[in-house]
Amino acid sequence: MTEDERAIRALVDAWMESSKAGDLPAVLDLTTDDAIFMAPGGKPFGEEAFAAASENMKNISIDGRSEIQELKVFGDWAYLRNYIEMTATPLDGGAPVRRTGHTLTILRKEADGRWRLARDANLLATEKS
Repeated sequence: MTEDERAIRALVDAWMESSKAGDLPAVLDLTTDDAIFMAPGGKPFGEEAFAAASENMKNISIDGRSEIQELKVFGDWAYLRNYIEMTATPLDGGAPVRRTGHTLTILRKEADGRWRLARDANLLATEKS
C-alpha cells in the first residue's frame, strides 16, 4: 500500500469518525472548496448545501461503517468505491433509519499535500423493515 493510499484510507476513517461525533467543521475540512455531492432523486449540490443539510441533523446520532472496495491513485487524483452501512437514530427516541449502499468518490490532493473529497456519488438507500 502506498503512502497516498494510506492517507486516503485515513481520510475515509476520519470522515466516518467525524460524522459519528457530529463534528461538521472536521467533515468539511475533508472536502475541497468546490466539492460536489450527488444523491439519487436530486440535483448535484455543493459544500454549502451539504453543510446546511448536516446542520439539520444535529438531533440525530449517526453510527456506521465503511468498506473500501476499490481505490486507485493517479498522481494528484484518486477514486474509490466504498460500501457503507449507516444508522441514523433520532435523539428524541424516534425510530432509527438504516441506510446501506455504495459510493463512488473522486479525491484530489491539494497544494497542502492533503487528500480531500472533490466529488461524491452517494447511492445509499433506506432499508425496509
